[in-house]
Amino acid sequence: MKSRKVIKVMVDTGMMVLLPLLMAYSLIGETAHEWLGIAMFLLFVLHHALNIAWLKSLFRGQYTPLRAYLTAINILLLLIMVLQPVSGILLSKHIFHLSGLGGMSVARTTHLLLSHWGFVLLSLHIGNHAGAHPAKRNGKAKHGFPFLTILALAVSLYGVYAFVRRDLGSHLFLHSQFVFFDPDASRLHFLADYAAMMCLFACIGAALSRGLRTLRLPNQERRPADTN
Repeated sequence: MKSRKVIKVMVDTGMMVLLPLLMAYSLIGETAHEWLGIAMFLLFVLHHALNIAWLKSLFRGQYTPLRAYLTAINILLLLIMVLQPVSGILLSKHIFHLSGLGGMSVARTTHLLLSHWGFVLLSLHIGNHAGAHPAKRNGKAKHGFPFLTILALAVSLYGVYAFVRRDLGSHLFLHSQFVFFDPDASRLHFLADYAAMMCLFACIGAALSRGLRTLRLPNQERRPADTN
């Protein structure tokens, strides 16, 4: 059981590292982007294999507001992570060589839309785990300087700036169907911006989960949330 938990942590960490790298696209090269996309999909499949109990429990038990929210996020992510590789394979120029097929414009728009929503939802998903399952402190409340909380808030504030600077909103709602990369831009700066935005959405997810954790519909028993 301990080794299974270690594997889960490794898989989840791998996905967190790959996420901002995939968003870099042109800055890391098309071939690298395609290979990293395959790696992300395989890690996603392994993630669900390790959390198969969540899939089996979908139609069991009561749905609290928290469980309904978490399930909605997870199902949307599942759909995105299934459809995203399809559009990616159609656009492939190096590994699958299918870019000569028709409908490339639709595939490109779909890939752009799903990649940005996948980035947001996966970041929310990371925060949801922290909010839905607060760390246990052996039954004793520990009070001290909240360094990690302040750090997360500071990074999230920069994430707001990065969100505006990178114009992420226009891609989420297809106000812009093209992503322009400055070839002279710093890769480190780009990755730092997207890491900060990940932190921002993770904090939003944690806050939403903590808020919903206290809500119950009439006649519902208090029970742990089911997440994957």
